[in-house]
Amino acid sequence: MALVGLLIPCFVISFDVAHSCQNADNFVGASSPGDIVIGGLFSVHGRMLHPEEHPMRPVIQNCAGFEVQVFLQTLAMIHAIEMINNSTLLSGIILGYEIYDTCAEVTKAMGAALRFLSKFNASKDTVEYKCNYSDYIPRIKAVIGSSYSEIAMAVSRLLNLQLIPLVSHASSAEILSDKIRFPSFLRTVPSDFYQTRAMARLIHRSGWNWIGIIATDDDYGRSALESFGIQAMMNNVCISFKEMLPAYLSDGTINAKVNQALEKVVKETRLLEELKKVTFNDNEKEVHFDAKGDLNTGYDVLLWKEISGQMVITEVAEYDLQKDDFIFKDEEKEMEFLNLKKVKSTCSRKCRPGQMKKVSASPHTCCYECVNCPEDHYTNRTDMDYCFPCNNKTHWSPVNSTTCYEKTVQYLSWNDWFAILLLILSALGVVLIFAISTIFTRNLDTPVVKASGGLTVCHVILLCHFFMFASTGFFIGKPREFKCKARQVFFGISFALCISCILMKSLKILLAFSFDPKLQNFLKCLYKPIPIVVTCTGIQVVICTFWVTFRSPFVEQNFFIRRVIILECNEGSIVAFGIMLGYIAALAFICFIFAFKGRKLPENYNEAKFITFGMLIYFIAWIIFIPVYTTTFGKYRPAVEITVILISNYGILCCTFLPKCYIILYKQETNTKSAFLKIIYNYSSKSAGSLTVSQMSLASTCTTPQYPITNSCCKSEKTLKNGNCHFEVSRHSLTREDVPPKNTAGTISRKRLSSI
Repeated sequence: MALVGLLIPCFVISFDVAHSCQNADNFVGASSPGDIVIGGLFSVHGRMLHPEEHPMRPVIQNCAGFEVQVFLQTLAMIHAIEMINNSTLLSGIILGYEIYDTCAEVTKAMGAALRFLSKFNASKDTVEYKCNYSDYIPRIKAVIGSSYSEIAMAVSRLLNLQLIPLVSHASSAEILSDKIRFPSFLRTVPSDFYQTRAMARLIHRSGWNWIGIIATDDDYGRSALESFGIQAMMNNVCISFKEMLPAYLSDGTINAKVNQALEKVVKETRLLEELKKVTFNDNEKEVHFDAKGDLNTGYDVLLWKEISGQMVITEVAEYDLQKDDFIFKDEEKEMEFLNLKKVKSTCSRKCRPGQMKKVSASPHTCCYECVNCPEDHYTNRTDMDYCFPCNNKTHWSPVNSTTCYEKTVQYLSWNDWFAILLLILSALGVVLIFAISTIFTRNLDTPVVKASGGLTVCHVILLCHFFMFASTGFFIGKPREFKCKARQVFFGISFALCISCILMKSLKILLAFSFDPKLQNFLKCLYKPIPIVVTCTGIQVVICTFWVTFRSPFVEQNFFIRRVIILECNEGSIVAFGIMLGYIAALAFICFIFAFKGRKLPENYNEAKFITFGMLIYFIAWIIFIPVYTTTFGKYRPAVEITVILISNYGILCCTFLPKCYIILYKQETNTKSAFLKIIYNYSSKSAGSLTVSQMSLASTCTTPQYPITNSCCKSEKTLKNGNCHFEVSRHSLTREDVPPKNTAGTISRKRLSSI
């Protein structure tokens, strides 16, 4: 200790004068010889004075701004070395030192580094240039310092030539952890990466996102500013402003740890590797260098509070590097830390769940507006940068939503009021069919039933109507693969068979009461009931078979309507669907033409007039169906087709059978054979008279003499035989100039009208 006491006055005087050096020995701040010499770089003075004259001379300038705390650090290093020399730790080895004042200036520190690199025990301070420094013994074996990262970067690059370890107690720049550029650099403080991360976490946990930064304008300050900017961005903290201060200001409040004495020195060539393996305990905590040459220590979180006009600094927490979290000594300290949230430092208020941040014109991301999430988007946390989209196929959400709601699956169910109404109408149609069938069966032998084509034809048509009413059930309920295929096929074939039978009835009536020989011959050739019905129905069967085989209807989920998923049948091929309906329309149109031709038949036989009305109802219903069906979406789309089926089915059924049921039930006096024969006789007489007039008009246009055409019925020459009425038109040969002409009047053969 006496030796230390003698050194202090000399050391103080040496550093207090701080004149420019006259020779190399004057450049050294403090030194002591030894077998192994350790260098020291300390900023005992805070700045270097620059000359006023220009240009500047390449000399070491004077320094100013004595730093007591740094001076104490140099004394601590000297004391540690003397303690080791006075102990038995290094038996037979004396440690020396060379300590330089860098004056917080890179230039002066580089001068000291050059001296460190000079050859050991050489007469002159010269640095040899060699390609391989493996056998080169430098003047200094290791260096302690410096406090500034900028100086440590520059000096470490020089010392890398000979891999001389540089151990810093305060240089914390993140870039120094790069062992590619700084392989021989070690430090006893954590990297600024952890410091800036701890600062950003502290600000974030305090609920602040609008802060300012003040940094020194040097490599250390700029590196720390860049690192903190990245960490702040990761923690959603915005930087309001950045202020750069001149470097190397005096800072007497920095708490630096006193260098720990070297516990073990081994062979010179392995000094750097052994230093990396050094471990020691600090307050019962093991401390060691990591792979980057940094110590695994943390940071103390200090809280500055003004109490009664005085600034009080208290330690509230410790930041753990490995856990990346704050450790509190007790609950009181933790509450004091959490109370920092009461201090507001934000640019904008927090956005609630269901809202997102919309960055305003400000360049800072922390200054924003809160806007509601649009439809089908949501947020479930505060201060979200964007809204999460919902799965439009299965979920939906309203405006300003905090969650997505599952869409409900809809279809025309059995308990839907409209479906129930349509089912009731279908059931009434079935009841009406059974009622008509019962009436016709009980009055089988009446002329009205016989004139309708007989019981067999009527039952076939009624059965088709029954199938059409029954097919509406396939349109209701949850769509299935079988139902989608069966509903259109069932309806299409039934309707085609029904129209084919009605077409044959229209053709038969027109054939029975046609007095035009040419038309009658054509109708006789055309009238083949069973082949035509089978052919017309068979064509529809082929159409449906191809449809179901190649482009079959299938169950489809419609997602285009918000909030619901429509479960419906996709027809598979719109073209095939259109061909099926178009074919039915073609049959109905032919039936309409034949029925329209026979609209003036006898009243009791005037079924053609009602068939015409039925076909008109069918056409009107299906013409309206096309635009309504194509523009309807949702679960009620199948109801549109059910409605059209019911309208057309009721129209044809009522027009075909209800007039006959009315005659059977309420006009029984006209439903007799004699009444029918009388009506037929009157119609035949009227038609024959019209034909006679037409023949006479034709004869008068020629120059041939006229001959009387007699009508046996007009002469009351009629007979009733077995319920048959026979009438004839007498034939007369029309001659001109004794040449027998062709029969221009023709002959109306006898007909058994009552059997039609």
